[in-house]
This record gives sequence, C-alpha cells and structure tokens, in this order.
Amino acid sequence: MHIAFLTPEYPHKLSTASGGLGTSIQNVANALIKYNIQVSIFVYGQKQSLVVEEDGINFHFIAQQKYPVLGWYFYRKYLQKYINNSILADQIDLLEVPDWTGISALMEIECPVVMRLNGSDAYFCHLEGRKQKFKNRFFEKKAFKNADAIISVSDFTGKTTNNVFRVKNEYTVIPNSVDANIFLPSTSLIKENTILYFGTIIRKKGVLELAEIFNHIVVKKPESRLILVGRDVVDILERNSTFKLFKEKLTEEAKEKIHFLGVIPYREIAEEIKKASVVVLPSFAEALPMTWLEAMAMEKAMVTSNIGWAQEVMIDGETGYTLNPKRHLEYADKIIQLIENPRLRLEFGRNARKRILHKFDAQVVADKNIKFFEDILKNSN
Repeated sequence: MHIAFLTPEYPHKLSTASGGLGTSIQNVANALIKYNIQVSIFVYGQKQSLVVEEDGINFHFIAQQKYPVLGWYFYRKYLQKYINNSILADQIDLLEVPDWTGISALMEIECPVVMRLNGSDAYFCHLEGRKQKFKNRFFEKKAFKNADAIISVSDFTGKTTNNVFRVKNEYTVIPNSVDANIFLPSTSLIKENTILYFGTIIRKKGVLELAEIFNHIVVKKPESRLILVGRDVVDILERNSTFKLFKEKLTEEAKEKIHFLGVIPYREIAEEIKKASVVVLPSFAEALPMTWLEAMAMEKAMVTSNIGWAQEVMIDGETGYTLNPKRHLEYADKIIQLIENPRLRLEFGRNARKRILHKFDAQVVADKNIKFFEDILKNSN
C-alpha cells in the first residue's frame, strides 16, 4: 500500500513554516512507515521544487507558480498534473488532502481521495464569528463534497463542518496523535511557579484572554512567571502584532513576569514543557490541537478551554481543568491551585499520559488509519 499526503506545510528543514497541520501529518506518516507502508508527501506552495527521499518517505516540495490571471485555477491544475504523474510513476494507491482552503477542489485525481478535517477556513470563521471570503468557502465546500471519504480529527469538527456547509457527509473520527516515545515525562527540570503557553500568538487561541488571566495570577501569586513560545501574527481585527496587543492588556507588575521566546526549534519545545509547572492553553478555535496532546504525553497538568473538541481530549478534574477562558478570575484560580499543589499536578499529569497511551498514541492511531485506508481501497476496487 502506498499512501500520499497533499499539504501546504510540513515540519522539514526544506519546507516553509509549519504548524499543527504539518505535525499531525508527520505523526501519521512516521507511524505508517513503521508498518512498511510506502509514504509520499506533496508539499505545495513552496519556494523551490525539489524531490528528496528521507527516513523512508518520498518528499515532493512543489514551488508556488505565478500566473497573470486565474492563479487559483491554473495552480490547482498544475498540482493535479504533477500528482497524477506521480500516482502513475510511483503506484500511489490513495491521496489524503486537507480541508484548508479546499486545495483539491477542481482537481481530478487518478486514485481515491480522502479528506482529513483539521479545521477549514469556514470552520474557524464560524467558531470565531468572522465572515469568510466567498472564494474560500466555494472551494472548501466543493472539495468537501467531492472527497471519496472523510476523516475528522474530532466528532465536534465533523459535525460543525457539516453544519457550516449545510450538508450531511459521512465521516470517520480518527484523532490526531502524538509519539509518546518522544514526548516523555520528566519531573527533574520543573521550575516552580512557571506557567507555559506554547502555540501561535493569535487571538483565536485565547492569548488576549491569557493576559487578563495572568494579571489576576500576579496579584495573588507575585512570584509566578509566564513563558510564551510561538510565532507572533498580525491580529485579524486590530491589524497589529498580537503580542503587542497582549502586552497592552498587562498590568505593570505582570509585564515584568513575562518571557516571550518567540519561535524556537521544535525539539526545544519539549524542553520548555518539561520546565513548566502548569501548561495553559485557553483556545477558542481548534479541531484537535497537537499542543494539548504533546503536553499531556509529558504528564503536564493543564488548564484549557472547555469548548467542543475539549471534551474529546481532556477530562475535567482528572487530566486537568477545562473552563471558559473568558471567566478570567476563575481561570486564574485554577492555575494557582495547580501551582500550589504539586501532588495534584502529578496526579493530573499521570492521568493525562494514561489517556494519551490509550487513545492518542501514534501507533494506536496508526492502526485506525491503516484499517480505514484498507477499507477505502477495498471498496474502490
């Protein structure tokens, strides 16, 4: 069996910047090759075209093309021709595509196409209450309706996507995964009173709420400090640096306790997780976040949001706390409770890793993916 993935991002030194989508594909790909399944990755929108084989995976970095008009159409057709040639030459059995921007709309692919829902632009616009561009919605809905089969990383994402597009597509829930052999627990490096947020510095992930929450924490626990790791982006509403907006919400006392590390190498993120007393991820818009799985695998007690997908990952009061990030004072109190209670942190952290090993470990999820792909190919034949 030869499975290929089409993606705009992948955590590779030759690729442009990557986020959670790329990491989730990487975890699936690495798990598949352990079962001797061939894997190819088509990374589009790149600065240069290059084909390399690395760690058993065939990488196709496909350069962005420029056209005087209708680039959205001609680039899709360019990708279609490139992929179909590879399907024939490399005997690819199945292509997985993302829902983001509906890249597979208008493509005619010479093998079954599976769409994995990690959160389309329409999905996130719906969660954030924003208006979506007509072009993006058209492509995403068309690609969604035309897929031969659909995987959703959470039931919440599958249901919401159907509601947003006003269709009733069937989907199979297969969650994102994390390699629990890489994200290992460690208690020797913990720095007391250290709170960690890691992920994109963006409004939809609750970063601006975190500023208000931290103000309350500093009043009650002045020795606390907050570490932020991730890429700062321009805020979609204020058209300014999100980190700048974050700082503007902080009290003078809180500003002195903030440490912004920016973007750091992926391998170093695990080191920052190890040091944290508590991990805080107050996001308003996710499908099934990789950051949550990584922290849980490392036995970190977390305080997260309680929206939709959260109930499919966290268990409130068992793996950490889940609540509405807009309830600033209550959110802050939960964080303080964990800072002051190492025994409770340890209990929550161990429960979190057990849940990862049972439901979200890479090999557990790989078995589900393989069975799904085999069933699709059997039915298509």
